[in-house]
Amino acid sequence: MARSEITGKRRMLAHNVSHSNIKTKRWQLVNVQERRLWVPELKRFVRLHLTTRELRTIDRIGLVAFAKKHDFKL
Repeated sequence: MARSEITGKRRMLAHNVSHSNIKTKRWQLVNVQERRLWVPELKRFVRLHLTTRELRTIDRIGLVAFAKKHDFKL
């Protein structure tokens, strides 16, 4: 199952809606990518499963700040 390691984001339940308005359940999956990120403070690489939205945030504020914000220990 797709799940982000830092924020814990998971799949969501949604409906497929037909032309006659019949609803069937389906999953909306999170776009999770496995990435190897360099952490300068630790002087090593860290391998994480992250959503693409989280990767953009990490590019902006940094991995250590993002992990600290979400109480995640690297």
